[in-house]
Amino acid sequence: MGWAIALHGGAGNIPLSLPPERRLPREACLRHCLQLGVDALKSKKSPLDVVELVVRELENNPHFNAGRGSVLTNDGTVEMEACIMDGNTTKCGAVSGLTTVVNAISLARLVMERTPHIYLGFDGAEAFAREHGVETLDASHFITPENIERLKQAKEANRVQIDYTQPMQKNEKDAATTDGDSQIGTVGCVAVDNDGNLAAATSTGGLVNKMVGRIGDTPIIGAGTYANSLCAVSATGKGEAIIRGTVARDVAAIMEFKGLSLEEAAACVVKERVPKGKVGLVAVSATGEVTMPFNTTGMFRACATEDGYSEIAIWPSTKE
Repeated sequence: MGWAIALHGGAGNIPLSLPPERRLPREACLRHCLQLGVDALKSKKSPLDVVELVVRELENNPHFNAGRGSVLTNDGTVEMEACIMDGNTTKCGAVSGLTTVVNAISLARLVMERTPHIYLGFDGAEAFAREHGVETLDASHFITPENIERLKQAKEANRVQIDYTQPMQKNEKDAATTDGDSQIGTVGCVAVDNDGNLAAATSTGGLVNKMVGRIGDTPIIGAGTYANSLCAVSATGKGEAIIRGTVARDVAAIMEFKGLSLEEAAACVVKERVPKGKVGLVAVSATGEVTMPFNTTGMFRACATEDGYSEIAIWPSTKE
């Protein structure tokens, strides 16, 4: 048994031709956030503190679809959502429909720790943030030129899309054009300490050109985020498919009821429970295992374990 950490910056149809100006900043951020999490675990911070710390950093980076880099709705607005869960207690908190909160993941933790509820959304969540002195900024802070352009392209192509995807033209008759196409550029982190304590956290801006009021898998316990005494999971992909597949909970359930390892359970969910091209996840177990499977073209991901293993990658590695 030893500590382990894994994080992701979204799965989807990430082309191998992704330009360096879009790839390198994301890789650098993954490297920075991984080191931040490793240092926190080594300094004996709790896994709950670690996942919140890492996801806050990812939210503050405009290159990922969460917080500062959140993609835009079909009205050109931002609606952010997040979820955090403690494995030992299964306490959890979630938020949706945020327009001014700088770090949605920290508000989710406040919902967990300072309310009798699990999930707050929209005006109620914003009011709760103000009541507790959570940092907020004008909504314009979250609307970046890059995401304005992404929305423009998505509207022209008449589709909902992930931020990594190049929009298809209207005359392309691919099924993706009609079924919503692809995945969320979510961010997430899972961690376990030397005592087997687990935590998971996930945050997102959702889908480019999504309907106002749409809620994805990220804040739904057992879909995009889950942690118990066996494992911690953060998923990314097409939210509707992840919700249908109860992806995060299924990993834990397969471990519990089938007695499979973390890697086997996660592979089963990704390969058999969700259609190809729809999901990726990062997960750690109470015994320090780590796995990062996906059935999309790629997934921005990173992990490290106490025994010295570390990985930062986007596309499938040779062992995958």
